[in-house]
Amino acid sequence: MTAGKPGSLVGRNVEIKARVSDLALIQKRAEMIVDSGPSVTKQEDTFFQCPNGYLKLRRFSETEGELIYYRRPDSAEARESQYIRSPSHDPRSLCEVLSNSLGVRGVIRKRRTLYIVGQTRIHLDDVESLGSFVEIEVVLSPRQTVSEGIHIANEIMEKLGISKNDLVEKAYIELLKPTDNKI
Repeated sequence: MTAGKPGSLVGRNVEIKARVSDLALIQKRAEMIVDSGPSVTKQEDTFFQCPNGYLKLRRFSETEGELIYYRRPDSAEARESQYIRSPSHDPRSLCEVLSNSLGVRGVIRKRRTLYIVGQTRIHLDDVESLGSFVEIEVVLSPRQTVSEGIHIANEIMEKLGISKNDLVEKAYIELLKPTDNKI
């Protein structure tokens, strides 16, 4: 995946996602290890038809959003994700253009609490129609290997008390039932 000059990677991280039954407990554990946070936002992600990876418009407000393209393998284990982000100050009209040109796959609404520990973002998500989740995203530097990121993600997962049995392999949009995909 490139953007800008040929061969330049825009962004990559190693991530895991887990379903959790007690988000408050995970939050207490997170607060013991983080450098900053919490930061709480409401997000609405509109996913568009995309033959290669995922394309979504994340709206924070009427005047703040970002278009995000990403691809990653479906796996419950920690895995690399490559992404490109582009800010938008008019997410409503951008959504209209993309909806009409590409088609909407579905919408995910969530309340996200963000914590930062080192180079890692810990997202505590309360997702409409799906429940509670935690995402751990280790933002990799250009020189860092995926295995270094996996090691960091696994350490944080252990500190938060997340079991491998709780891991989820798919994106939120893949977890929705067709009747949940209302715009």
